[in-house]
Amino acid sequence: MAYSVAFSKEAEIHLQEIEAYLAERFYPANAEQFVQRLTKACLALGAAPYRGTKRDDLADGIRTTGFERRATIYFKVVEERVYILGVLYRGRQFEIEP
Repeated sequence: MAYSVAFSKEAEIHLQEIEAYLAERFYPANAEQFVQRLTKACLALGAAPYRGTKRDDLADGIRTTGFERRATIYFKVVEERVYILGVLYRGRQFEIEP
């Protein structure tokens, strides 16, 4: 059974920022394709929600998984839903709001 996947507002902003950053430095179509692949990887977490690394040091239940050695997806599984909390590019730090 596949879990549903939901993006936090912060994760949506992260994806937009990544695309803008890449489009400014590289070809805009390549930036768009990268973000499409990244979004697809996030959605694929619904099929295997417990993959990745547990990061209880950040907050209870947080997991991470890498994407193409350039981005990290931060997510949490609650009941039958995967919540994408953040998507960070190139080693940026993830902070949990209290």
